[in-house]
Amino acid sequence: MKDEGWGMKDEEEKRRDLKDRTREFALRVVRLYSALPRSSVAQVLGKQLLRSGTSVGAHWREGSRARSDAEFVSKVEGGLQELEESLYWMELLIGAGILKTDRAEGLNDDANELMAILISCVKEVKSRVEVKKATEDEKRKALL
Repeated sequence: MKDEGWGMKDEEEKRRDLKDRTREFALRVVRLYSALPRSSVAQVLGKQLLRSGTSVGAHWREGSRARSDAEFVSKVEGGLQELEESLYWMELLIGAGILKTDRAEGLNDDANELMAILISCVKEVKSRVEVKKATEDEKRKALL
């Protein structure tokens, strides 16, 4: 799905950057999970973080192969939900005293940065769709 507002090179670079960033985020989550204590509480909360944190990249990749703007927005918004959930599980791990705040700081920062980028992507596509719809409506009115 090509965003008409970008040049092809910019779009490809942005997609590749997000593909890399979401993969790195997932790998950091995997490493964090692997370092958690083996207590049942740590493992339950950790597995929740593992699921949500590793699925962000999958959502981005699905979205980048979307057949429509609506499908793109749906997939990317799914990734946003997973990022929000990842932050929640990290908060619980910290609140339960299982994870030290400084150990999660960089991962929290990455999650917030990814959220800002994905929100921007969704807003950009939604805005473009609205402009396109308004233009089509104006053309229809002109024909009447």
